[in-house]
Amino acid sequence: MQRLFHRDSVPDELRGGVIALGNFDGFHRGHQAVVGRAVHHADDDKRPIIVATFDPHPVRHFQPDAPPFRLTTLDQRQALFADAGAQAMMVFEFGPELAGTTAEDFVEEILLNRFGVAGVVTGNDFVFGKGRKGDVVMLAEYAKSHGFFTEIAAPVNEDEMIISSSRIRDAIKAGDCETAAHLLTRPFTIEGVVEHGSKNGRKLGYPTANIQLGSYIRPKYGIYAVRGRLPDGRTLNGAANIGIRPSFDPPIELLEPYFFDFSDDLYGQTIEVELISFIREEAKFDDLEALKAQMADDCAEAERRLTQHIM
Repeated sequence: MQRLFHRDSVPDELRGGVIALGNFDGFHRGHQAVVGRAVHHADDDKRPIIVATFDPHPVRHFQPDAPPFRLTTLDQRQALFADAGAQAMMVFEFGPELAGTTAEDFVEEILLNRFGVAGVVTGNDFVFGKGRKGDVVMLAEYAKSHGFFTEIAAPVNEDEMIISSSRIRDAIKAGDCETAAHLLTRPFTIEGVVEHGSKNGRKLGYPTANIQLGSYIRPKYGIYAVRGRLPDGRTLNGAANIGIRPSFDPPIELLEPYFFDFSDDLYGQTIEVELISFIREEAKFDDLEALKAQMADDCAEAERRLTQHIM
């Protein structure tokens, strides 16, 4: 799958394609419906299909001090888009240049001249252009006058509530892994490089893989039942702490999964950790023996929950 950037010309084999236009952070059920409609049109007309995304997120440009909120990395989105049937991912690199592009220039200069689009599919809340002046009504008007088609995909509702990234973020911040997974159609997954740490887990008999949280939204601090995915395809069950490790100084924010019956060296490898179920909040223990006893209980509870969870 090709990764393209909005400043570059689209290769000839991808011009005249259908583009699914949005942010698609998380790529939840609502996003999947938008891309599904774009894939449908592309298949019917034998055209290439491109899925767009914005990175950095526009919020990061306008609110640089906003706390981390991402549900997916760019690499994760690319893999998800490929699985959905896309031939390429278009990355709109959001900065001063794109923020200052008018809605008219966004359509005429980027979508038409640079990409040569035949059709655009978006969600009904998509806005674009300087000052967010462009919306789906303007996009439809341009489609009529410039000879491309557009479809506005209806939002996906459940229990009279729209499935949205905001709902998923709220669930993750509350430790509600099950709701997040239901809305995403897969567990919320943190991907990162395993780093060397203080090796406190190893000293306790529970060696962990230390991963920085980066730009991901911060889940509720605590202990989770998790599933690890390794680059070689292996899947591992485990328990993980997310938080600042209050029993140790100095406090360092990390994701620290411990994988059951596993002792291979993971340093330097990029792994995925799926959050399956929240077990308890972080706690500070008076001594290491009390911490070890609690860790044994946590691992047993994690194993119990993971046996109930279908991969």
